[in-house]
Amino acid sequence: MGALTDLVGNIGIGLEAAVSPSNLFYCFAGVFIGMLVGVLPGIGSLAAISLLFPITFYLDPAGAIIMLAGIYYGTAYGGSTAAILLNLPGTPSSAVACIDGYPMAKQGRAGVALLLTTTSSFIAGSIGIVLMMLFSPVIVRFAIGFGPAEYFSLMLVGLVAASTISEGSAVKGVAMVALGIMFGVVGMDMYTGAQRFTFGRLELFEGVSLVALAMGLFGVAEIIASVGTVRVGQLGKVTLRSMIPTRDDLRRSWMPTLRGSGIGSFLGILPGVGASAASFMSYAVEKRVARDPSRFGKGAVEGVCAPEAANNAADQTSFIPTLSLGIPGSAAMALMLGVLIVHGITPGPQLMNHHPELFWGLVMSFWIGNAILLLLNIPLIGLWVRLLQVPYHLLYPAVLMFICIGVYSVNNSVFDVWMALLFGLVGYGMRLLQFPMPPLLLGFVLGPLMEENFRRAMILSGGRFETFIERPVSGVLIAGSVLLLAWGLISFMRRQKVSAVAGQSEP
Repeated sequence: MGALTDLVGNIGIGLEAAVSPSNLFYCFAGVFIGMLVGVLPGIGSLAAISLLFPITFYLDPAGAIIMLAGIYYGTAYGGSTAAILLNLPGTPSSAVACIDGYPMAKQGRAGVALLLTTTSSFIAGSIGIVLMMLFSPVIVRFAIGFGPAEYFSLMLVGLVAASTISEGSAVKGVAMVALGIMFGVVGMDMYTGAQRFTFGRLELFEGVSLVALAMGLFGVAEIIASVGTVRVGQLGKVTLRSMIPTRDDLRRSWMPTLRGSGIGSFLGILPGVGASAASFMSYAVEKRVARDPSRFGKGAVEGVCAPEAANNAADQTSFIPTLSLGIPGSAAMALMLGVLIVHGITPGPQLMNHHPELFWGLVMSFWIGNAILLLLNIPLIGLWVRLLQVPYHLLYPAVLMFICIGVYSVNNSVFDVWMALLFGLVGYGMRLLQFPMPPLLLGFVLGPLMEENFRRAMILSGGRFETFIERPVSGVLIAGSVLLLAWGLISFMRRQKVSAVAGQSEP
């Protein structure tokens, strides 16, 4: 009964914060920009969040995090629009929607596909928010007694999981985490004041700019990679009347929506998995349980609803470890933590106790944001169709200009602008070499926090490394990190062996 009373009280605190005029405006702005970015292929939520990151320095913490969160989950709504209409996903997690969404559009049922993806996204997002409200306080009560050793081990397992579970080579993922940690320790040592990797540059005494790094890796690099690859297609007319689904469509869609919501909610909590993996897995499950799998790929309603529900649920539940434990599972979540750190707020279990209006205000804003997305997405289909006809070569110069303005405005430093452009070239090169970028950003954000907790744990234990194993929770987390790392390396070696055998068998 006490837990229910606390939940009701927290909901009241959150509503009071979320419905303030300023936070309502930031919520609306965030989800609208998110939808816009999701519709336009070649930009992505990370580029948009990086682009608007400098603005958050001048906002209050609640408004800043509400706006960036709205961009993050708003892109999932808009990403399916280009996938269905053009067979060109606006976001990676919407790629699965192309498989059955585009065939539906060619059959003249684009309106039905768009309406069902919107309603599935809303239902899945609502389920994810409920799970966040119920489980975040439980996780915080468990983690409130964590010490420096537990925090270090928790961050370690988060980084290892993000680098080994995500798609691609586990070795490359771990290497990018290490590189991110190296960038993170640039600057003056927090305890001794010694300069580390500054090369005598005064601009690096306070470390590498998070804004320059994020905008370069995910803004400039995205633009360079997208130039010449994003095409404009011929779009058919979508009317409100054409969006009305049949009774058979509704019957086929509700169970896949619930299954997709469950899969996405679970996978969203795990670091390194994310919405893309959730949508692909949800599609695979629906194809497996279908009575007639041959329908998939030809315009099956289930193939549209399930993956869109999965990626939206994953987007919502990914906030659970980020806000409850201070452990981001993706690059976008790392930027959310960066906003809090810039405003002097320490992410982790104490966030809910020390800043309840921020935590619960954000949770309540999710309800408002999802409702706005539901109401706006359908009437704005005509606008999105027109935007998709704008040549991309007219869009990217404007985006690049805003990136340079945003980076410069943080410290009024031309050096930061050059750093962003340098990181853009590095990011594009890494993309060509198939090195994953998110682990680098996670290492950059968590690296200094890991170092701080490691040194604090060593001081408290008198310099004994055994403290990380002797403390039960820390020991379990360390063991989990080792197992995850071993599993990722073994999987990588197996893939290499299979590739080698396949290469030898070819004539």
